Amino acid sequence: MENPTIECVESFETTDGLYGKFVAEPLDQGYGTTLGNSLRRVLLSDLEGAAITAVKIDGVLHEFSVIEGMVEDVLDVIMNLKKVAFKSYGEGPKIVTLSIKGPANVTAADIVCDSEVEVVNKAARLATLQDGAQLEMEMRVEKGKGFVPAEQVRREELPLGWLPIDAIYMPVHRVNYKVENTRVGQITNFDKLILEVWTDGSIAPDKAISTSAAILSEKFRHFTVLSGEGMSMVGSLMAEQEDEPKKSKEEEISIEELELSIRAYNCLKRANIFNLSDLLKKSERELMDIKNFGKKSAEEVIDKVKSMGYLLRSGGRKKDDDDEDADEE
Repeated sequence: MENPTIECVESFETTDGLYGKFVAEPLDQGYGTTLGNSLRRVLLSDLEGAAITAVKIDGVLHEFSVIEGMVEDVLDVIMNLKKVAFKSYGEGPKIVTLSIKGPANVTAADIVCDSEVEVVNKAARLATLQDGAQLEMEMRVEKGKGFVPAEQVRREELPLGWLPIDAIYMPVHRVNYKVENTRVGQITNFDKLILEVWTDGSIAPDKAISTSAAILSEKFRHFTVLSGEGMSMVGSLMAEQEDEPKKSKEEEISIEELELSIRAYNCLKRANIFNLSDLLKKSERELMDIKNFGKKSAEEVIDKVKSMGYLLRSGGRKKDDDDEDADEE
């Protein structure tokens, strides 16, 4: 079977991030679901993101407080802070700040960051300040994975006046996948995987998928040493692949791509003929000797090979080469 292609067929910005739709085909039967489900789980739970984990609001001791001149209460502001998406380029917690006087519609664009932190969704609404009101905040931004509830942060570990916040680190909001049948030549039982990814904008959908695939590859790698011989086997296989000569054009054309009838295709497969190179090593008489391979199937194969510019001769030379040999004679 030919190597699968993976293509982004649609991408655009959403109101709260980025969207991408990808198609991978052809895949061996069953692998559409295997790969789709595995990638979905990793995309939603295993990618690193950045989020606010604690906040200090000037004049506020608990989340049920109110700030004079602010339309929302503190609990509403905290809920809005959970929706702010960040990119963090450094290690460890980072402190970002906000200081604004009313009247104002406060958004994430008003958050002041250093060079190691970036607000992604700057239009995210935080609060509404009336004339004379003032909002002063410090926020702690950290990297992490998944969802970490505020209850897991011990208040005694925070400086005085800081409130813990549920940390939503997940940069991928939503993943859908479906599997459809696709064909290679006359064979229709291959899988086509359609994968849709929505992110918060801190990571592109294609980058999210490639990172998830790398995570899966690393996890599966551990199972290669299960018997104690797995790693040496993998090393040997990789060395063999490196030593293998580059495939010829004829070897890269599978018989599926010839679009033969089901009968002819099945007969060739049973005779261990898997690509055009294998086929060109056979004569017409040798094809006729294949079990259940009749004259009609032989004519079909000969016509197909001729249409591609080849002849059924040992060595599989092109017609042009044979014609040149004949001219020389």
